[in-house]
Amino acid sequence: MMGKRIRCAVLGLGRLGYWHALNASKIQNVEVTTVCDMDLKRAEKAAMELGVPKFTNNAEDIFQDDSIDAVIIATPTSTHFELLKKASNSKKAIFAEKPLTLTVQEAKEITKIIEDSKSFCQVGFMRRFDPAYAEAKRRIHAGDIGKPIYFRGISRDPQAPPPEYIKHSGGIITDVSIHDFDIARFLIDSEIQSVDTKGSILKYPFVSEYDDVDHALSFIRFTSGAAGDIEASRNAYYGYDIRAEVVGTEGTIQIGNALNHHNVNILTKSGQTHDILPGFSERFATAYSLELDEFFSDVREGNDSKVTARDGLKALEVLVAANKSLKEQREVYVEESEGELSSVER
Repeated sequence: MMGKRIRCAVLGLGRLGYWHALNASKIQNVEVTTVCDMDLKRAEKAAMELGVPKFTNNAEDIFQDDSIDAVIIATPTSTHFELLKKASNSKKAIFAEKPLTLTVQEAKEITKIIEDSKSFCQVGFMRRFDPAYAEAKRRIHAGDIGKPIYFRGISRDPQAPPPEYIKHSGGIITDVSIHDFDIARFLIDSEIQSVDTKGSILKYPFVSEYDDVDHALSFIRFTSGAAGDIEASRNAYYGYDIRAEVVGTEGTIQIGNALNHHNVNILTKSGQTHDILPGFSERFATAYSLELDEFFSDVREGNDSKVTARDGLKALEVLVAANKSLKEQREVYVEESEGELSSVER
């Protein structure tokens, strides 16, 4: 496909799917030819706004169209397995949003299908493409902090989503921490071996109706011997706060901290001591754009995927283990992961 114009279709036109369609339409030598959504009116509206020639509510129209080279799958997680299988069988390059599938067993099966068919698949863990995280990875790989031995991740939302969203989110670990599990693997360069998750309801009592919490902390152990902790919160009233830290034997890298020299920092909506943004779309706008740039560039040049289906499987296994740990109040080894998630839209 070297040098060829890539013709692309987008499946799923919720908030994230629409952004992907918009970003893809801005990339040189990429043409979004078809958009698809179960809601035909939504598909038609997106096609008109983005100047896309075709719209449909039937995914088969896309898989049977040999002129389409690549698909972006941003549909509910419950649909991913069948769509991924059809995309692989129709020899189309695949960009799939996380989580990869609804269950670990499905993820294992679809990973094998994708690997056996040598299909190109990139999973949407956009933090890997964020300039700050990418630079941290480069510095760690260069040995600037020695051997990485501890990871700390913080992902805080300014408030809880409405009940209807919580109902279908799969819980705070599924909705929030999956990105931290992936970026922890990425930066430490080791698999997560076990996870011990605790949670509390501190501000939003209604989440108990959905067996959820509004604040959670996961202690993780890596096969390399490294360890870490990952916080997920709905209670950062001051804004959307994403940070990470990797401690090494010879130094520490901090991501997302614009530190000053005061002893006390107070974060509110009106006064902030480092860069806090209102939401994930603002914080990771560049990362969402860069991950698609990389996707189409790698497809065109015949490179390997930077975030494979197996990466999606590994993150899902940790996620299921963390949910199991939260429910059973014990440390869970990732090899125990065989559970199921609820559909995730974000």
